[in-house]
Amino acid sequence: MTQRKDCPNSHSSSQSKRQSGNLVSQEEDDDSTFTQPSTLQVQRGLEKLTTAQVDQKTAEVVQYFLVKDQKKIPVRRADLVKHVVKDYRNIYPEIIKRAARVFDQVFGLKLVEIDAKNHMYILINKLEKVDGASPIKSPANPKMGLLFVILGVIFMKGGVVRENLIWNTLKKLRVDSGEKHEEFGDVKKVITDEFVRQRYLEYVRIPHTEPIEHEFRWGQRADMEVSKAKILEFMGELHEQDPQSWTQQYKEAHSVPSSTQPGTSSQR
Repeated sequence: MTQRKDCPNSHSSSQSKRQSGNLVSQEEDDDSTFTQPSTLQVQRGLEKLTTAQVDQKTAEVVQYFLVKDQKKIPVRRADLVKHVVKDYRNIYPEIIKRAARVFDQVFGLKLVEIDAKNHMYILINKLEKVDGASPIKSPANPKMGLLFVILGVIFMKGGVVRENLIWNTLKKLRVDSGEKHEEFGDVKKVITDEFVRQRYLEYVRIPHTEPIEHEFRWGQRADMEVSKAKILEFMGELHEQDPQSWTQQYKEAHSVPSSTQPGTSSQR
């Protein structure tokens, strides 16, 4: 039924995809034109600028990150250079280093590059991070509650689930992906677009499926911010079950984490 309804828009949909693809390609081109300055180039660049000029540009970069972080949108190096750093690109490494210091010392935030290939950054709250514990321990609002349900299902099912399982699970909780929700609006868009852009989720097409199917995985931000132990507690409350009864998941959630590799999910 849904596919038949979508047929009249197939042309505009494919056109939109082409435009989206062109936009991504353009953004990649923007970044490919930027070459990371050498230490010598940075030193020479700093010699031509006053301390006040460098501090001002650093402040602009910090402000840009803080604005983007309000919506949890990762910052691309290409966008940062194009819209903020601009003529100061020859001292880009120094500006990023100073911005990271400001986030650390003033805001209690850690600047992390989650995608080394595409050079994407996020801010992580390090004030609540003790002994390797993750900053996000419980859903702070209904939308985070929705995210916790999805992350919980993925975690309980071994790290990857087909999208139908997510939609069916949410339907049992009276959140229908095919209907507009009073709290979340377009549920499917929130999950497959907003949460994906924020890097809480990965939404990946499964090869050789007809009709097309997708699967969900934890995104890079979720790996770094969300506590699996708290996710398990959340699922226990949801199902009125002792978290320890899920032996395998409990063991994984409470195991000592090895060195974090934030970029691994993008290399799949």
